[in-house]
Amino acid sequence: MERFQSATHRPLQRAAQAILWLHAAFVALIVASCTYGNTAHAQPIPREAQRYQLTLKREAQLAWGLQAPVATFAAQVHQESRWRLDARSPVGAEGLAQFMPATTNWIGGLYTSLADRAPTNPTWALRALVTYDKWLADRIKADDECQDMAFALSAYNGGLGWVYKRQKLSTTPGQCLGATCTINPGITAAAQKENQHYPELILRRYKPLYASWGNGACS
Repeated sequence: MERFQSATHRPLQRAAQAILWLHAAFVALIVASCTYGNTAHAQPIPREAQRYQLTLKREAQLAWGLQAPVATFAAQVHQESRWRLDARSPVGAEGLAQFMPATTNWIGGLYTSLADRAPTNPTWALRALVTYDKWLADRIKADDECQDMAFALSAYNGGLGWVYKRQKLSTTPGQCLGATCTINPGITAAAQKENQHYPELILRRYKPLYASWGNGACS
């Protein structure tokens, strides 16, 4: 009787083992696929960035203090120019920080440390970026430091006027990410899409790349 039961169950055991093997193979395939996908989409820090790390940290701390969100500023430069000194946009923005000529002239007249108006000079560009971010952040009311930085980044990309218009239309004017910054203040759909995603890309996608550089907003 025992021999009969054993012989009867052997095909079932083999079938169960085959199912388990197929399941394990399927799981392994999914894991491998996800790993490949993450690797394929990983964006390493450009080699040029390392050259300017100390300069960015120094300029950021001069403008923001010792706890300056250096990783956030590094992520912003990454978004703006991928750390290319010769970067130039179709509309005329240039340098690491992608300053427009009008903004270059304005900020050069506002701060003596930026009076030489040299957007293609790396030190000037990084100093201008952190200084302008601070100027914007000081003029925005937000619920916390994270949202204040998000609004400042939005203003850097689209102008302070857009931030103020959105806040007037918003039921949560102190919240940028996922809230006020999703409101179209009367601009084109393309401009809204770019401006809405600008702080999100910097704070959520690129900032983690520079975590070893120092503090970051929205940690």
